[in-house]
Amino acid sequence: MTPVQEDHRPRLLLVDDEPTNLQVLRHILQEDFRLLFATDGARALQIAQQQRPDLVLLDVMMPQMDGYGVCQALKADRTTANIPVIFVTALTEAQDEARGFDVGGVDYITKPVSAPVVRARVRTHLSLVRTEELRETRLQIVQRLGRAAEYKDNETGMHVIRMSHFAHVLALALGHSPAWAEDLLNAAPMHDVGKIGIPDAVLRKPGPLDAGEWDTMRRHPQIGAEIIGEHPAGLLRLAHSIALTHHEKWDGSGYPQGLAGEAIPVESRIVALADVFDALTARRPYKEPWSIEDTLAHLRAQAGKHFDPGMVEVFIAQLPRLLEIQARWAD
Repeated sequence: MTPVQEDHRPRLLLVDDEPTNLQVLRHILQEDFRLLFATDGARALQIAQQQRPDLVLLDVMMPQMDGYGVCQALKADRTTANIPVIFVTALTEAQDEARGFDVGGVDYITKPVSAPVVRARVRTHLSLVRTEELRETRLQIVQRLGRAAEYKDNETGMHVIRMSHFAHVLALALGHSPAWAEDLLNAAPMHDVGKIGIPDAVLRKPGPLDAGEWDTMRRHPQIGAEIIGEHPAGLLRLAHSIALTHHEKWDGSGYPQGLAGEAIPVESRIVALADVFDALTARRPYKEPWSIEDTLAHLRAQAGKHFDPGMVEVFIAQLPRLLEIQARWAD
């Protein structure tokens, strides 16, 4: 028996109260896409909720509920809010196009339609959706690897969340772009992922580590970098860099490479401050939390030794925001 071949082509919902317009779009798109049809707004919303199309091509001028109303309803429903909507309409005024974007449309095609234009616009927006899905999937993988490291360590998940937000605040205060700071926020939880490769006898030892055990523990940055792998740009490049170099120190006394000063990547200099601040001010089974005063005194004393001296005062100046983060994600 021949197996039934599944149709994995993207699914489009075409909405127009004029059947002839739907026929035109059908002829343009049927070879490359699976098509759903609706001739009124209410039916379009029903199909969108039941079938979850990958994209909607939507007429504006329809009886009862016009295209703007349909788009607003789609965007108000969390189950359909992320479906891109392209308006296809005879309305050509600039204010009509602007309104389409205001209610959540991603593009605006005027009638009579051009087949190459329709195909190109549809493919472009489906590609953008796919890119966003890949970005979100990559982010989730990074977050789950960070959680895997937490299961191996004595640190709490709240520590990872707090230090990541501290790093985000400092990055913005230093003048980095919001996009870079957001990537840093999501990469920072991966800083200790290499502890997955450290034996529990060393990682969970209640007393001080001996020299051999410290040698083993100091391998976790390299292990973390190997787990994440090398990447040319973006979130995973940051995660790799942070995992490898977050234990380097400004004066060159850190590990694993003994980097010094600005040879240490800026993302790791930021994470080092954020990590130590939270470690000192948090309660652990083996220690009471330090006071804010003692913690800030330690950061200042370590400026130019452990920490980038140009970052320390900028970090301390963000103290009100840091305390808000502490309160929100308390242990």
